[in-house]
Amino acid sequence: MKYPRSTTPDRRLWSVLAALLLSSLACARSLGSSSPSFWSISGKNSAPGAATQAAQIEPTWGLVPKRSPGAPIVTPTPDNPHPLPAIRKEPDTYVVEPGDTLGSIASQYGVSLEQIVAANELIDPNVLEVGQALHVPAPTPQNPGPAFKIIPDSELVNGPYSALFDVDEFVSKQAGYLSTYKEELDEVSWSGVEILKRVAQDYSVNPRLLLAVLEYQSGWVSEKSPKKSTREYPIGWQDPQRKGLYRQLNWAANNLNRGYYLWRVGGAATWLLSDGDVVPIDPTINAGTAGVQQMFALLFDRVKWEQAVSPEGLFATFDKLFGYPFDFAFEPLMPASLFQPTFQLPFEPDVVWSFTGGPHGGWGDGSAWAALDFAPPGEALGCVPNDAWVAAVADGTILRAGDGAVIQELDGDGLEQTGWVILYMHVATEGRVQPGTYLKAGERVGHASCEGGVSSGTHLHLARKYNGEWITADQDIPFILDGWVSSGLGKEYDGYLIRGSKKVEAYAGNSDINLIQR
Repeated sequence: MKYPRSTTPDRRLWSVLAALLLSSLACARSLGSSSPSFWSISGKNSAPGAATQAAQIEPTWGLVPKRSPGAPIVTPTPDNPHPLPAIRKEPDTYVVEPGDTLGSIASQYGVSLEQIVAANELIDPNVLEVGQALHVPAPTPQNPGPAFKIIPDSELVNGPYSALFDVDEFVSKQAGYLSTYKEELDEVSWSGVEILKRVAQDYSVNPRLLLAVLEYQSGWVSEKSPKKSTREYPIGWQDPQRKGLYRQLNWAANNLNRGYYLWRVGGAATWLLSDGDVVPIDPTINAGTAGVQQMFALLFDRVKWEQAVSPEGLFATFDKLFGYPFDFAFEPLMPASLFQPTFQLPFEPDVVWSFTGGPHGGWGDGSAWAALDFAPPGEALGCVPNDAWVAAVADGTILRAGDGAVIQELDGDGLEQTGWVILYMHVATEGRVQPGTYLKAGERVGHASCEGGVSSGTHLHLARKYNGEWITADQDIPFILDGWVSSGLGKEYDGYLIRGSKKVEAYAGNSDINLIQR
């Protein structure tokens, strides 16, 4: 029996530090910037309705020093060189597997689709056969990319300082095309700001960054009548399947995440530009900058790409809208001593589930491999109702529940952008826990289904975030459920759960090798 896999997609904040932070931010704005402040703290440049949340924010780690008033805008000093994989110098052979596309293979090897087509004399690049051997040429690297740091890591993820940003008020005061934009999604009308907040929330990408990218590419944030050529493709990705703001922002967020998390795990040595140029990555940039460089690499040739990732590119747009990006740095996002709280398996005792997916994308295929998949008991194929209950892995409050997603925060501050957060995905509407409910570990969340994301088989997609960053299920912070430790095999969805001498293998079906219970 096969279960298709998903492709989806203790900090208390204290008012004194928040007030000091805001004072620091206010005096560190760039000279000549006319950007209004949308940071909030009781009565001081407050955004309506945000003071209650702001009064709770307590970053207990040291803040990075802020730029002195009047100091020139310069990028922070380079990071220590980041370990990068060696650039492949020899041709390789790849054997096509189920689910492969020529585009995904080209991306994996850092060469253009056209290069693989030419090397294999393919007549139709859309037709591949499982088992087909493809010759993959070695990339031809060009000059290295720039070392200029564009944004801090905390401005790529939807992290702690995002909680202090009032997106609605900011977009309204800019009074650009975005403020009046409407789009129909699933027969429901969504405003531009609702779409942007939804994408930021789903992908856990900072709304300020999405606004800056949108403004740089189309002027939608500040211009009332941007060019007609941007109306269908405001981010610039010219794919007929990606028309409209929602799909364009989804594409942007997914690829910002891709560069960020590839950098985090040392998974990329080069960027492949839209014209086929292969650009070695400068090892002294940071993960946030890597995310921006990766996304723009898909859109531009070398000249336009270097402009976009320079001080005169997205950096300048961000500074104009919000101020100096590194004034918003929240560091470290993950302290060196961070460890996962105690979690249990996400189902009730004595009910046998199947471990159907090892480490894979938390949301979309660009995010960290933060998720694991489990299918409830039963022999029925496809998207069918199931009576088995998904159970909470830990104690915490349900922040939101809808479109198949249930979000539980564990630190008690009521914010999705801070501390440990759990995503339970593909949870059916019927019987689903309601927002505001406090669940103890083991209490019922709902039933597994196909709701939300992309899935053709009933299952649960389970993922972790900390301070807005997706936490990989096979790296430095082990994903542990009732003592079972997730282990990856270097390929998405493949992996094991290991507890002592016992091992359960991820398998997209119902088999003796993947059965597990509490």
